[in-house]
Amino acid sequence: MSKIIPAPDALIGKRMDVALAKMLGISRAKAGELIDSQQVRLLDRPMVKSKSLHTGDLIELDLEHPSQPPEPIADDMAVVYEDEDIVVVDKPVGVAAHASVGWTGPTVLGSLLNRGVHITSYGAAGRQGIVSRLDVGTSGLMLVCKSELAYKEMRRQFSEHEVVKTYHALVQGNLNEDKATIEAPIGRAKVSDFRFTVTPSGKAAITHWDVLERFGVATLASINLETGRTHQIRVHFSSIGHPLVGDHMYGANPRLAEELELDRQWLHAMRLEFRHPRTHLWTRVDSTYPRDLQHALDMVRMRPDSR
Repeated sequence: MSKIIPAPDALIGKRMDVALAKMLGISRAKAGELIDSQQVRLLDRPMVKSKSLHTGDLIELDLEHPSQPPEPIADDMAVVYEDEDIVVVDKPVGVAAHASVGWTGPTVLGSLLNRGVHITSYGAAGRQGIVSRLDVGTSGLMLVCKSELAYKEMRRQFSEHEVVKTYHALVQGNLNEDKATIEAPIGRAKVSDFRFTVTPSGKAAITHWDVLERFGVATLASINLETGRTHQIRVHFSSIGHPLVGDHMYGANPRLAEELELDRQWLHAMRLEFRHPRTHLWTRVDSTYPRDLQHALDMVRMRPDSR
């Protein structure tokens, strides 16, 4: 039985055999054998193991797989807004936006489809209806499109930075100013495929922040993004010496996170503001802190060194 999957973003530019090995969890030699025997092919061009994987490539696999368990469902994922065109969910931590290579946990898309929510077919295979994503380790509001009209219009609004995205983050240390802007290009870090960094060769990235509350050891900030680079908030605050509390990947102090009983970065997508794709009315959707972030915030407020 054949299966067709889009080329994963993280593997674009890799050799075909290297990419296939990572996708299937097999050796590079075995991947080469599958390509040579044409058990794995590209739909629109020849698949040569020494050539690079391109954006938009569709990979067809003739492989026998043991039956896979069904995708876990995020039963606790709340729907905070829904109409005929869009659905906005309050994504819990530990839920991915969509299925990807190596991810076996629940996804926003899979959980919505499991509930019988109609999602437009527009978008890449396995990512239909999705115009903006949140990291697995970030909770909060995420919009998914149900109609073709919504997909086209909301994709435009997100790409042209017309959507107002407000996040709250608890960052380490005491920010020097009450409000400021971080403008620094972000690109993939050379030390890891999964980390990003401020680099002159990166893409433009702009982050605005306002202080909400100061605790000395940490600062609660409201953040608006002009751009939507991967890990943008995490990278930008780390670059100015104030990594997000609990964000060990970008230099957070693990002892502080342990004291606050926090096992992920303190970051939540609090508000989405956009022009409704059909009515064109300005629309605002709000969230509240999930239990683990609220608990950590309560803990830092009770510290004797909090201001």
